[in-house]
Amino acid sequence: MNVLLIGGGGREHALAWKISQSPLPEKFFAIPGSPGIANFAECVENISINDNAAIVDFAKVNAIDLVVIGPEAPLVNGLVDALNSAGIKAFGCTKDAAQIEGSKIFAKRLMKKYNIPTAEFEVFDNPDAAKNYINIKGAPIVIKADGLAAGKGVIVAQTLDEALNAVDEMKNFGAAGNKIVVEEFMDGEEASVLALTDGEKILPLIAAQDHKRVDDGDKGLNTGGMGAYAPAPIVDEKISALVEETILKPTIAALKSEGITYRGCLYAGLMIVNGVPKVVEFNCRFGDPETQVVLPLMEDDLLALMIDCANGTLTTEKISWLNQSAVCVIMASGGYPKSYKKNLPIDGMTKAKSLGALIFHAGTKIVDGELVTNGGRVLGVTMTAPTLQEAVDKVYRCVDVIHFDDAHYRRDIAARALK
Repeated sequence: MNVLLIGGGGREHALAWKISQSPLPEKFFAIPGSPGIANFAECVENISINDNAAIVDFAKVNAIDLVVIGPEAPLVNGLVDALNSAGIKAFGCTKDAAQIEGSKIFAKRLMKKYNIPTAEFEVFDNPDAAKNYINIKGAPIVIKADGLAAGKGVIVAQTLDEALNAVDEMKNFGAAGNKIVVEEFMDGEEASVLALTDGEKILPLIAAQDHKRVDDGDKGLNTGGMGAYAPAPIVDEKISALVEETILKPTIAALKSEGITYRGCLYAGLMIVNGVPKVVEFNCRFGDPETQVVLPLMEDDLLALMIDCANGTLTTEKISWLNQSAVCVIMASGGYPKSYKKNLPIDGMTKAKSLGALIFHAGTKIVDGELVTNGGRVLGVTMTAPTLQEAVDKVYRCVDVIHFDDAHYRRDIAARALK
């Protein structure tokens, strides 16, 4: 079969790496791909991931049997709908289903209507009304932009002044910040659970824990994610069962009740509060960087599972996992998530790979034959090992041999689990 992957970040590199291990693909393409993805797929850089018509034409011309969509923007933009209308199968959800990430308000109202556990909230399109509400509720409190903001449209305010300023900052996210959600602060332990679904059956993957803040000790601004590890010990068998029965299954059923069949990957960002999982947010795709630690531990054929999701033929037969831990450290450009430099040469990749590292390209490009930085998050360095401590030790040995000017990364990935 012929496969097309949409995207070019670290998550898509991990997906390409895993898909390439399947015996099923005859031809494998990526739009736009990356220097890392180019090791597994033919990269097509002259088509935008948001150009549905061009992607459909490419899929037709190249007899693509399955399109795998990595990022959220093409899903929210209706790429799956366009492909399905042309008779082309896709792994990913429709535009209606993608509202679960594309609109915080849609997701929160869905959860409230169907009694899916989440934080209390109110919705505002008037900044003054939002500030009045915050003054009544006090801090800590959480302010979220309604629309897509590349993982950065959430501010967890610890003080009243910070919360009031956060309302004004929402305008920095453009149309995504025209409406905002203000919700209660949940004090607990975060975890991410990804699940494959064909709209009826659900297959949860092992839980991971992301590190959203830019600096050690969970300080600084929110980012798209500075590292992750799996499995996350906070999600034990009891909590895993609760997540499936009180969150994942009810959400797929709730969408179906609303006339929406959700197929693809459903990402539940969770807060575990006194042993009870609650939803912080939903995403309509694989997590980044959670994918970079979950897939290296998966023993099954991911592509075969994706085909089952697209065809509506997923079984509930459990996935096999390596009895190991995986840790990913994101190496970011200095200044991220604010302004940063690009086109900085990257050294030490060969040495890191010789130490066993899986290196996923998040923001790189080739200029005059040289690998250089091309994004805020540049590389995701991943290691697996029999224990979490070993994986942590190994991954930082690999990170230490990679260099680009002003590289920034956290030194405490997985520290909470090791405590």
